[in-house]
Parts: sequence; structure tokens; C-alpha cells
Amino acid sequence: MRRVLALTYSQTGQLTDILDSVLQPMREQGEIELDIVHIEPAQPFPFPWPFVKFFRIFPETVAMQPIALKPVTTKYQDYDLVILSYQVWFLSPSLPIASFLQSEQGKALLSNTPVVTLIGCRGMWLMAQEKVKKLLEQANANLVDNIALIDDCGSAFSFLATPLWMFTGRKKPYSWVPKAGVSEQDIKNATRFGDAITQRLLADSSKIDSPMLKGLSAVKINEKLIASERVGNHSFSIWSRLLRKLGPQHSKRRVVGLTIYVIFLLTLILTVVPITALIKKLITPLTAKKVAKQKSYYAQPSGE
Repeated sequence: MRRVLALTYSQTGQLTDILDSVLQPMREQGEIELDIVHIEPAQPFPFPWPFVKFFRIFPETVAMQPIALKPVTTKYQDYDLVILSYQVWFLSPSLPIASFLQSEQGKALLSNTPVVTLIGCRGMWLMAQEKVKKLLEQANANLVDNIALIDDCGSAFSFLATPLWMFTGRKKPYSWVPKAGVSEQDIKNATRFGDAITQRLLADSSKIDSPMLKGLSAVKINEKLIASERVGNHSFSIWSRLLRKLGPQHSKRRVVGLTIYVIFLLTLILTVVPITALIKKLITPLTAKKVAKQKSYYAQPSGE
């Protein structure tokens, strides 16, 4: 009997649907036992998000500052495979997932264990995955595959569609706004990853130590967003340190700092991001090899 542990935290339910699709082929096999564990914060985060509260957790999220979690119970202490599914908050793994990965229980469960990461997000996930890689390395886990499903409406439209979903709780609150979220077809097609994982689990009883999803388009790297993510992550880190120094989440100084930050962020999105994209387009012939190398790196271990 092969044991698979699925760890997840989903606010909207979308990530749960994606995970269910991936796990479906495994559910149909009597030789695979699934243990699905939902990570839950001791103080639940709201959905839809109140605007101010969403930005109040920005500094702690970027710093991956652990929060209190509800007790987590698993059937076993050792598993043949762990599937770690997570959302992206502010170019970082969601706080509940980041907190669990840093907990003693999380490190013990993941130690010396193959891990498949599963991401459902707006479109920018590279920096979050880099942070998850470091946390997995610290836990002595072995990342063997990564799956990233992104919003169907595209990076430009999702700048509007995704925030409206977060603040209203509706994927399409207005007729003129594209529907936010990963498409139903992409979620349905995610069973192909489950098929490949199932085949490997049942092939033999040896330890999984190499990618199972090569050639299945587990990820797609948008080269236009690589520079934006790296610049954004650097900026977020600076603002995170500054805002945490101003005071705790509900302090007046933090609120003032957050107001300035939100204005700065909107200005960045409306000016620097388009300018950066234009410059990048103009110098593409000069940076083609560098970008290709970056794409290859970020696509690992599963590849595009």
C-alpha cells in the first residue's frame, strides 16, 4: 500500500477543486491510501477580504512570519509522497502554508520525503515557489515536481479581475470584467498529473526521487513576468521590513504606512510595470539567451 499525504489551504475553494482533480486517479486505486489534511489558521482569514485587512497582513506574509495554526492530525508519520498545494499571497506562499512548513510537525513530516508542489494563482508564482523551495530544503524534503495553474483571463486583465474576486467574493462581479480564476477546463485537465503520479506510485515500491510530470506542461513560464516578479519581490521585502518596524498590524503608524504603500503599489503597477515591459521588449534580442536560461531554471523540476 502506497501512502500519499495531501496538504492544502484554500480560501476560495478553487485550490481544493484543483487538488481534487489531481487526486482523482489515485482515489480510484485500491493500492493507494490518501490522507488529505487541510491546514487551518487558529484565527481564520476572511473571504471575501476586507480591503484594509488584506493589506495589513502584507508585511508578515512577505516575511513568512509564522502564525498559530489549529492542531494538525495525520494518519501516519511517514508517506511515500506529499502533495503540497498552496495559494500565492504577495509573491509568497500563503501564511498558513508558510507557517506549517516552518513548524516542527511540518519539518518532521516532510523530512526525507518526495514532494510535489501544486499552485493555483493569478499568474505570478515564481518568487513564491523559490521561497517554498528554501523551506522544503530546510525541512530536508525532496522536491520532485511542480504544477502551476494560473488564471485564464491573462496577466493584464487579472490585475483587475482577481482583486475584485478577493474583495467581493465573486469571480465575475460585473458583466464587463473577465471571469477570474483558473478555467474549469484547466482544472478538469489536471487529472493528467494524477494519472502520471499514480502510474509511478504503482510501477514499483522504490522511493520517488525524480520528476514524474516531464512533458505534461505542468508549468508555463511567462517570460514577460520574470523581471516584474523579481523587482516586485525586492520591493515587497523592503516595504515589509519598514512596515513591521512601524508597529503591529492594528497600530495607527502601520495604517499610515500601509496607506503610503498602497499608493506606491498602484503607482508602480500603472507606471513602472508597463515601462519595464516595454524596455524588456525592446532589448529582447540582446537578452534572449539569458531569458531562456531563466525560463529553464524556473520551470524545473517538471519543465514546461
